[in-house]
Parts: sequence; structure tokens; C-alpha cells
Amino acid sequence: MLKPCIAILSVLLLSGCERAEAPRMPSATDNVQVLEQAIWIPGIEQSRTLRIYLPPGYDQTDKHYPVLYMHDGQNLFDDATSYAGEWGVDESLNELAVQGLELIVVGIDHGGEQRVNELTPWLPEEYGEAMGEAYAAFVHADLKPWVDSRYRTLTDRSNTVVMGSSMGGLMSHYLIYRYPQTFGAAGIFSPAYWIADGSLFDYSLARPLPENARLYLLMGGEEGEQMVGKFQAMSRTLGEKGAAGQMKVLLDPQGEHNEAFWRRHFKTAILWLFEQSQDGSPVAGH
Repeated sequence: MLKPCIAILSVLLLSGCERAEAPRMPSATDNVQVLEQAIWIPGIEQSRTLRIYLPPGYDQTDKHYPVLYMHDGQNLFDDATSYAGEWGVDESLNELAVQGLELIVVGIDHGGEQRVNELTPWLPEEYGEAMGEAYAAFVHADLKPWVDSRYRTLTDRSNTVVMGSSMGGLMSHYLIYRYPQTFGAAGIFSPAYWIADGSLFDYSLARPLPENARLYLLMGGEEGEQMVGKFQAMSRTLGEKGAAGQMKVLLDPQGEHNEAFWRRHFKTAILWLFEQSQDGSPVAGH
């Protein structure tokens, strides 16, 4: 049953791992830090580099900020480390900061060849061990307290959001259902639902979200029948369970499985996830 997905899995395995073209020039803005000391992930027993985006003027104020946790950190800020071009997270958020929406972003580098294994709790045997539960527990129990102790963060769940694409989209979905007390919203871009088969569907159905949780689900129409089909099925499933009022679901007919697509929708998703209007001011009732 998984054979039709093999071509897509090849993309998922490569996305965020080794670049398929000549190296590109660094493009991260000055307010992105690549931490010299990597952080250890219990259960996976490996360390990961963190990439931290701080709002412009962070050092000139005593303000506290919401935090966005993102997977595949190599692809977020810098063309030089990305697989197929960066998301432009830093440039987009610098623009939103001018409008009044300021965030801290914590980008977690992926594990290279282990990327697929560590970003899902469920994996067919032929693909090896699923390490997603250990990764999720690390983000919740180790990484968030570590970040909160070192940066001026707003620590409550309404100011803590998780976002990712592909396998990172699947993990972002899992994290908000696994730890709703920690994460108040999730950006779920091009989620690789198919690789978890029905397990994530059953898991989500068994665990209602808090009423004020928010999900932004994005898929491209050019990402393949399996990807689109599972995305539509999950959207229907969550809507029928009563989460329709908590979700923004977008199927972009021209969207492809790449960073350019995710970059194009990033700012719109951020504004919705943090309940901001297009001019950066809080929406009514927030």
C-alpha cells in the first residue's frame, strides 16, 4: 500500500538534508544567531544546532516576546545551509516587526539521514525506528524551558506556537495534540500525513484540542495525490470532530513541495496563528 508513496518519500528524505546544487551565499540577517553549543536530545542521543531569530531591537529593550518553534532549522534563514532555498523567516518577521508583531524564533536543525525517523512517532518498519516521541518530549520538556531561561519570552501557551513543513508539518500537528498545555497554535505546512498511516488520525480523534487552540493547515495542489488526499481527509476528520472553527485550511492549486511555496504563505500564516490583523494590530477579542 505504501509503494505509490515511494517517489514522495524520496523528496521527504532529501528535503532539508543534502543540497542537490552548488553551495549558495549566506543570506541570514544580522539578528539570527547560530548557537555555538549544540543541544542534546535525550532518547535520540544526538545533539542539534539551534538557530535563534531575535526581533530587531531585542538588545535595546526589556520586552518579553512570543516564541515560534520551527523544525528543519537549516532551511529557515540562510540560503547557504538550505536544501532548495530558505523560507525567508527572518526577512518576513523583520517586515512584520515594523507593523508591531515581534517574535522570537527557535529553529531546530534536523538530523540529516535521521530526519524522517525523528519527526514522526509512527513509521513503517521498513523505514527504521520512529523517534518522534523522543523528539516531541525534547521540544516540550527540555528545549522550551531552556529557551525560557535564556531569552525574554512570554511563556504561556497562547504565546507559544510550533510550525514546520513536510515531516515537520506532521510533527507540528503531533506536538499540539500531544502537548496542548504547552503549544497554543500550530502551522502545519505540506504535512506528510501518509507516512503515519492511520495512527495520527486515531491519535487526533482521541484527543480534543482546547477551545482556543489554532491550526493553520496548508497544502499545494502540485504535491502529489497521496499528500493532497491525506491532507483533505485530515481536514475533514478534524472538522467533523468539531475543530472547524479553530482551523484555517488552504489548498493552493499551484503550490509545490518546496521552500518557495512555504515562504510565500509564511507571513499570512503567522498573522493568523498569532491572531493579528494585516496591519499587525490584535484582532477583535484577542
